[in-house]
Amino acid sequence: MGVSVRHISKSYKNAVALHDISFEVKPGELFGLIGPDGAGKTTLFRVLTTLLLADFGEATVAGYDVVKDYKNIRNSVGYMPGRFSLYQDLTIEENLEFFATIFGTTVEENYDVIKDIYVQIEPFKKRRTGKLSGGMKQKLALCCALIHKPKILFLDEPTTGVDPVSRKEFWDMLKRLQQKDITILVSTPYMDEAELCDRIAFIQEGKILKVDTPEAVVRHYPKLIYNIRANNMYQLIACLNEYEFNHSVYPFGEFVHYTDTRSNFNPKELLEYLKSKKLLDIIIERTEPTIEDTFMELAK
Repeated sequence: MGVSVRHISKSYKNAVALHDISFEVKPGELFGLIGPDGAGKTTLFRVLTTLLLADFGEATVAGYDVVKDYKNIRNSVGYMPGRFSLYQDLTIEENLEFFATIFGTTVEENYDVIKDIYVQIEPFKKRRTGKLSGGMKQKLALCCALIHKPKILFLDEPTTGVDPVSRKEFWDMLKRLQQKDITILVSTPYMDEAELCDRIAFIQEGKILKVDTPEAVVRHYPKLIYNIRANNMYQLIACLNEYEFNHSVYPFGEFVHYTDTRSNFNPKELLEYLKSKKLLDIIIERTEPTIEDTFMELAK
C-alpha cells in the first residue's frame, strides 16, 4: 500500500511550513524527499504519521485517511524521527522489547523483519543505548520502527551525523527491506542519497519543486554545465557572479559549477574575461549535471 497526498498545507503562526503539497508514493517504492533544513520535510512526515493536523488538504497512508483513520495508520506505519528518541538509560534489548510490547507483539514473533539489521547490534544487546555510536543508534531505532511489521516506513533524515560507512550500510538495509514489501519514505538533505531512491521529490520552502526518478531528473537538466577552476577560488566566484551572461554560479568540490544564459556560449570568451581579471591556472571544461545541480536550478 502506498501514500497519496493532495494539496496539503500547514502553517505555524506567520510561517508557512507546507504549501499545496501533492504527490503519490507507489506500494513497495523507496521514495525520497530531498531538501535542505527547514524545507518542510519533518512537518510533512508528522502530518502523514498523524502527529500533526494539516490546515488544508487530504492524505491517505496505506489506504487510511490521516484524520479519520489515525488509529489504523499508527498501527500500519513505522516512524523514525530525525532526532534520536529511544530511551538512552535502557539497553538495546530493553528498548526493543518495550516497543514490541507497545504494539502488542514480541521480538521473537517479528524477528524475521529485523533480523538482517539486529544481527549487527545483537552482540551489544546488554549495552545501554546512550553508550552506542551514532550508527548503532540508528540501526536500533530502525529495528524499533520495524518491530510491529509496518506496511509503510517513514525515516526522517536517518543518516544525518552518521559516518560514511554506516550511511552506506543503512541504505543497503533499506534496499533489503524493500524486498519484504515495505513501502519506504525517507527524507534527506544529502543529494548523493537521492540517487539511491526509486523516485524523489525535491522540496524547498514548503513547496514540491519536482517529482521524478533520479535518472530522469538529471536527464532533463536544461543547460550545459561547466567545471571552472583557477588559482584563487574566492576571486573566481566573485568574477563569475559579475559576468553579465552568468545564469548560475556555485561551488562544487574543487570546482565552480557555471551555466550561461546564452545558447551559443563560447568558453573562450569566458576564459579571456577571467584572464582580464588577473586569474591564473584557469580550467574550463564541460561536465555532466548531477542531482544537486538540478536542485540548485529548480530552487533559483
